[in-house]
Amino acid sequence: MRYLSTVYVRHHRAKVGVRSGALLVSSPDGRHRVPLEAVDAVVLLGAGQITSQAIDACVSRNVRVAALRRGGSVRWVVGGPIGGNVHLRMALHEAVSDAGRSLSLAKLIVAAKLQNSRHVVDRWARDSAGRDEGRDLARRARHLRQRVFRLPEAETPDHVRGIEGDAARLYFGALGRVLSTSDFSYSMRSRRPPRDPVNALLSFCYGLLVAEFIGAVESVGLDYQMGFFHRPRSGRPSLALDLAEEVRALTDRFVVSLIRRKQIGAAGFTRVPGNAVYLSDEGRSSLLSAWEKHKETEVAHRVLGRRVGRWALPTVQATLLARYLRGDIPAYPPFVMV
Repeated sequence: MRYLSTVYVRHHRAKVGVRSGALLVSSPDGRHRVPLEAVDAVVLLGAGQITSQAIDACVSRNVRVAALRRGGSVRWVVGGPIGGNVHLRMALHEAVSDAGRSLSLAKLIVAAKLQNSRHVVDRWARDSAGRDEGRDLARRARHLRQRVFRLPEAETPDHVRGIEGDAARLYFGALGRVLSTSDFSYSMRSRRPPRDPVNALLSFCYGLLVAEFIGAVESVGLDYQMGFFHRPRSGRPSLALDLAEEVRALTDRFVVSLIRRKQIGAAGFTRVPGNAVYLSDEGRSSLLSAWEKHKETEVAHRVLGRRVGRWALPTVQATLLARYLRGDIPAYPPFVMV
């Protein structure tokens, strides 16, 4: 059982301080005291403030502090000093700079993403109540499997991105089909900004997921901006985005379950000028409660040969990548659902 948890600061007028080894969160709703030894991360979701003393107390205990934009994308992440050693970071930079190696790693990451996407769609097909829907989902699962087989022949990063983009079209079409009888319709992926409640949920959860991977990558001593599939670009957490691709299907399955079980309704969203849709305060509260329960679920890990908590996956995969770069294992094993 995991005893640590994430502190989510939702109120725009909240202020986070520290006293006697505990975080003090003050807002118009009241004051809350959270012992630091029970915290693994602090996530600011609005315009709340955190004191420099509180940041210092967090990073000295390896507690990650992250701030997300309204749609869920990462604004900034603060952690402790970079762990590992300079030779590990040099090995990462050399792998990213080596076109052949970088392409091979990008293929592995995308192959895992597509296999996990196929796994989820295939499960949706088996659970479908309608014959036509089930057939369509099964067909999409087969096509996703075919896209995986095309990856070994990809000769350039653009070719890999083309296969991934084609697979994403099939996959999000399947997601729309699954939600066709739900309270929220879905037709296409829209990111900046999200145009409907489903996209608002996906974007927000992806932001939470990437923040987890940034912390995991930093904790093992890697540079989260040096990616393989997502190439290095100023201000982009490319490596965190790479590793998060392997877990996106789990996140999508969580969002679909949330909607199907009616754990979030129309009151959980707000529409703003520009036709953008975001989670309301009520929606964020419902989502974060369900998200913490989702992180406690366990999934089978092929490499470890046992089940691990979803919360541990970012650290497990970052550690496996570090071991590969150090030469401890012959290849990086991405996470593939069983």
